[in-house]
Amino acid sequence: MARGPGAGVACAGMSTADAHERSDATGEVAPDVVIRAEAAGEEQAVRALQAAAFGDPDRVPGLVDALRAAPAALPPLSFVAVAHDSATGVAGTGVGGDEGAGDARDAARERIVGHVMLSACRLDALPRLVDVYSLSPLGVHPDHQGRGIGTRLIAHALAAADASGVPLVFLEGSPRYYSARGFRPAEELGFRPPTLRYPPGAFQVAALAAHEEWMTGTLVYADPFWALDCVGLREPELSEVTAAISAG
Repeated sequence: MARGPGAGVACAGMSTADAHERSDATGEVAPDVVIRAEAAGEEQAVRALQAAAFGDPDRVPGLVDALRAAPAALPPLSFVAVAHDSATGVAGTGVGGDEGAGDARDAARERIVGHVMLSACRLDALPRLVDVYSLSPLGVHPDHQGRGIGTRLIAHALAAADASGVPLVFLEGSPRYYSARGFRPAEELGFRPPTLRYPPGAFQVAALAAHEEWMTGTLVYADPFWALDCVGLREPELSEVTAAISAG
């Protein structure tokens, strides 16, 4: 599910992937945008960002809320892309007036323009269950697409997952977009999807440093994905997206 960079979960469909795929392909970067962990108190700003990114005020923000609250073997990891007003460049510089007032003004000029979330899933391997992450949702505000923000959010999330010792990160999304950003077709590597309602190539995986050869099997999504019907695509969207992929 992603607004632009590809569907981290197909709840919003792969149509969201195409916009980011085109926009990130420009090669532009956003030096004024910082990627960092979501801070306490930013939940509503993240909800607003995802609502704008997906054009839906309820479904994707609701998934984020549900994933935050759900019991899980791994803690959810949530990262934001923060843009700063050009007058300050970087938040917290304290330029002008006393330092504390400057910090407050700079913080007020911060705008969350992108968000990505990693949440716990399980891989049902033959020897045992393996705790893994799903990358979803991924959203970038429409006004800030085309600046490489989606690519940076993905890289940051994968680095965080790798540092935590998690062996695999799964997603559903545009194979053309994600193949250039560390993901490979999961079924070709011996993984089985949690549903048959995927367009060709949408089920993808990034194998990290902790991955071992025996870690293959079926991906099992956490309950919030199923409760909100955010796994795969349903008709007629599935046929429409499949036809679009086949047409190139």
